[in-house]
Amino acid sequence: MHWQTTRFHIDLSRPRVMGIVNVTPDSFSDGGRHFSADAARAHCEQLLREGADLLDIGGESTRPGAQPVSAQDEWARVQPVLQHALTLGVPVSVDTYKPQVMQWALDAGADIINDVWAMRWQAERADASALNENPSPHRSARDLISQHGSCGVCLMHMHREPRTMQTAPMEGDAVPQVAQFLVGAAQDLESVGVAPARICLDYGIGFGKTVAQNFALLARQRELLACGYPLLAGWSRKSSLAAAAGLGEGSRLVASVAAAVLAADRGARLLRVHDVQATVQGLAVWSAMQAQESQTPN
Repeated sequence: MHWQTTRFHIDLSRPRVMGIVNVTPDSFSDGGRHFSADAARAHCEQLLREGADLLDIGGESTRPGAQPVSAQDEWARVQPVLQHALTLGVPVSVDTYKPQVMQWALDAGADIINDVWAMRWQAERADASALNENPSPHRSARDLISQHGSCGVCLMHMHREPRTMQTAPMEGDAVPQVAQFLVGAAQDLESVGVAPARICLDYGIGFGKTVAQNFALLARQRELLACGYPLLAGWSRKSSLAAAAGLGEGSRLVASVAAAVLAADRGARLLRVHDVQATVQGLAVWSAMQAQESQTPN
């Protein structure tokens, strides 16, 4: 299995680690530690030294309760970091849901668009005027991606929207609901000419789901693989890990690595993480076990 992106045909025969670069002052996980362009550029290089296969740059927090920022402000944060990351020889993703930012990022050479709204935001946003945006030359994110021709795209499931998603989480069995949504989003892109090889799916841990639902999605991840697209797992530092491990405000490093390895074992081929070095080490242990398991006589 491969993932087609702007500059790279990514081999997914083994799990790939996507290092997170938050260029925001209010990230839930790193408190704006890499908010300055210089700090974010240095962080890109550090993540690659630690073993990241891809970089994912985001200029707006999507934590529960997060307030949106304008496309112009988001791009001002992302652009200098993206420009540098594109020189580092690895696929670079931009984490955005706004068509205008997608356009600027793709024009700059970004390989992947990582969209928490799964291309729906143009139609469903609640108050565009509050963001003081200039109209995008494209009417929708879907049309923009279809007109690009080669970029990769990651479509994520989110219940409701960041400001309200945890105030009224999903009800019932999340697995079939998430699978149905993701298949529909992928097929919608395919209907406008986007090749299936360009599409990856993310089941959206922490985005409008209860702790039990999040772990059900991990336990039954193979049901999501049946959708037919590569899966990205974004468990890193999520509050569900703290709830399961009884961590309170403590470090979520060990729990995050455990979840990443479990996701890989259940077929996820992209792991979006903050703690790259520890995740790479965890995967190395898992890979060593896998290599011996494949040689075990029946």
